[in-house]
Amino acid sequence: MTTNAKSAQKSASKNRLGVIGKKLGMTQVFNEHGLAIPVTVIKVDPLTVTQVKTVESDGYNAIQVGFEPAKEKHLSKAQIGHFAKNGLDNFRHLQEFRVENSSEYKVGQQIDLSVLENVEKVDVTGKSIGKGFQGTVKRWNFSRGPMGHGSKNHREPGSIGAGTTPSRVIKGKRMAGNMGNEKVTITKLTVVQVDKDSNLLLVKGSVPGPEGKMVTVIPSRVKWN
Repeated sequence: MTTNAKSAQKSASKNRLGVIGKKLGMTQVFNEHGLAIPVTVIKVDPLTVTQVKTVESDGYNAIQVGFEPAKEKHLSKAQIGHFAKNGLDNFRHLQEFRVENSSEYKVGQQIDLSVLENVEKVDVTGKSIGKGFQGTVKRWNFSRGPMGHGSKNHREPGSIGAGTTPSRVIKGKRMAGNMGNEKVTITKLTVVQVDKDSNLLLVKGSVPGPEGKMVTVIPSRVKWN
């Protein structure tokens, strides 16, 4: 990483201003050595600043951005009034990004992929694929019981606690239950390509969620000597 790239990454990671996009799927690209790199393609359309928050008025510096146009019938009256107050279009999703100096931004300003220029590592947050109710073998990677004849414990969880003391199941016990469909963040993914003409971001590896779902991409926090 060059000195300029390091300073850009450090500044971006401190601001934590990122983008919101939709996961299109996975493919592969080839580097200059001919090696195949698995990448996830994220479609990142420009975001619109819908509100600017400052320390004086809100207690912290941040900007609120809108993503994906929406019809009024899909919004609450408070949301419709929030957009109408600033003369903005309606948006389905709103999200905040903490910034060092929110006075640099104005309502109606566009945020695009240029905020990730010279950024090498990003954190991607999304909602994981829901897998419904699953047992302990699939959900927690438990080992199976004996598979031979006569065994009656193939995929059972086993003991879940002592009967006399404490005579209850300890909180946090790994048991069967709903798997997936929760917020997941994968950190320090390598940015392979930023295509501002097509509004596409390519990151190495997989990201949470199914194709077509929304993900948030922000510069990773980095440590410097």
